[in-house]
Amino acid sequence: MEFFLISLLNGVSYGLLLFMLSSGLTLIFSMMGVLNFAHASFYMIGAYFAYAISDAIGFWAALVLAPLAVGALGMLVERYGLRAVHRHGKTAELLLTFGLSYVIVELVQLLWGRMAVPYAVPTELRGSLFTLYTTTFPVYRAFMMAIALLMMAAIWFLLRHARIGLVIRAALTHPQAVEALGHDVQRIFMWVFGGGCALAGLAGVIGGNAFVTEPGMAHALGSIIFVVVVIGGMGSLGGALLASLLVGVLQTFSVALDYGIGDLFAWLGVPAGNGPLWRLTLAQIAPILPYLLLVLILIVRPRGLLGTREA
Repeated sequence: MEFFLISLLNGVSYGLLLFMLSSGLTLIFSMMGVLNFAHASFYMIGAYFAYAISDAIGFWAALVLAPLAVGALGMLVERYGLRAVHRHGKTAELLLTFGLSYVIVELVQLLWGRMAVPYAVPTELRGSLFTLYTTTFPVYRAFMMAIALLMMAAIWFLLRHARIGLVIRAALTHPQAVEALGHDVQRIFMWVFGGGCALAGLAGVIGGNAFVTEPGMAHALGSIIFVVVVIGGMGSLGGALLASLLVGVLQTFSVALDYGIGDLFAWLGVPAGNGPLWRLTLAQIAPILPYLLLVLILIVRPRGLLGTREA
């Protein structure tokens, strides 16, 4: 029971971090139809901005200022990049964000170097929140979960009950009518893109010190985020949450259990061979399990778990 509960909490906390990152990408795609290949790079920028701000004036200021700075950078990218190539179609937008992801990595390496930076968990959030049997659960893990849940509630309220959310949703389906009412649709889309990037920056602030802040962090999570978005359903926030939790729990339990593939087949009553495949463990194949799940979902339900359009 101890193993199950602690592994479940770790999986949920990792899944909520994935949701923090995938929610911004989902919002941008659902509102603008832009598949932002540089989204994980904004996550990385958020971590580095938070490191720089924390070193100067503290973590709590970084928690607010770093996402705002990343959001402002995202607005500039939309205004002077995506808007300029929009008339050339989706391929041009995709290529722009794809190239931007490499530019950001190079700039980060020029400014902060190629090695990991010492972006640490703040002193007041260190230690254990509680002890379950003999295993402790860190305070910072609980803090990550709380921030993710607060962010999810804020997005839901903003899109469903706030006036700006109604305007944003109306601009997606009836842009001419929204313009006739006096709203600047282009500015709305700029704010949407900036807001999605700010969410990625917030994930960087929270995840950068929980894991590691280094130039490869965008590459490490970038592909997983697209897996989460496709599994959940393109443009579905609820699907992104469900898929994030599913991937987080799947990977956490796979690493923690560490059973051999041959042992699992034997437990299921299926004869296993003696080749190298059967000697692999779940921990060894844990990194590819989300991609196997993606393939299965695309075969069974191409639109994703809660999506309305096919990937």
